[in-house]
Amino acid sequence: MTQFPRIGFIGAGNMASALVGGLLAKGWPTTALMLTDVSEAALSVHAARGLSTGTDNAALVANVDIVVLAVKPQAMKAVTQALATTAQQAKPLFISIAAGIPAESLSQWLGGDAAIVRAMPNTPALVQAGATGLYANAAVSHEQREQAEQVLAAVGIALWVDTEAKIDAVTAVSGSGPAYFFYLMEAMINAGVKLGLDPQDARDLALQTALGAAQIAITADVGPAELRRRVTSPNGTTEQAVAVFDRAGLADIVEQAMRACAERGESLAIELSH
Repeated sequence: MTQFPRIGFIGAGNMASALVGGLLAKGWPTTALMLTDVSEAALSVHAARGLSTGTDNAALVANVDIVVLAVKPQAMKAVTQALATTAQQAKPLFISIAAGIPAESLSQWLGGDAAIVRAMPNTPALVQAGATGLYANAAVSHEQREQAEQVLAAVGIALWVDTEAKIDAVTAVSGSGPAYFFYLMEAMINAGVKLGLDPQDARDLALQTALGAAQIAITADVGPAELRRRVTSPNGTTEQAVAVFDRAGLADIVEQAMRACAERGESLAIELSH
């Protein structure tokens, strides 16, 4: 495998910028990275880093090994159909980070038999702490799978799923997951204020607690259930809080929310694939 395959990004928004930053931090040479976008302002940031930028998507596809499709889902069909001729000639690996668009549709729009990896990164990729699910269609080679994993692992962890349907489960767990934790942080901050804390103090305490709990969970040799048990002393303060969560059916609420998220992913696939 080429140590530094040439990577082109169609779309220079936040996620593309995060991936570029991660790749540069991993030692990728600026000469191996290219970006296109309709926004000159978005491109100027990358041009200032010494990267090749432009507006010609077809020229980019013709000159790279990997194309990261980082455009909005609603624009994906038009963008990829315009690339079909070049895609059939150049045969790069295409990595789509757009939610909801099946690999089969992408391949068809690109002229057929295209090597497609669907990636579902999440917003912590912006701070190099992302979690990404990956799915490859049958046209993706072993080398291309390794290359796709290299790209997404530049901003966090990257895990493969064996069926495309599981991408919706990835969306429910990690793709949309940051919002669930932000929601809980928000609720804890508001409750802290109602209990008499200064708003800034409540915020600092809640966010640092979230960070610390995540760090313990990542590094511990036991699961979250055991960690929760260890800090829940019998007849103690934490036990009272957890009892309220249990009476409210919090675990069932989380499952229902994540199921709704996954089902919306399924319906988006139908809406966006035509």
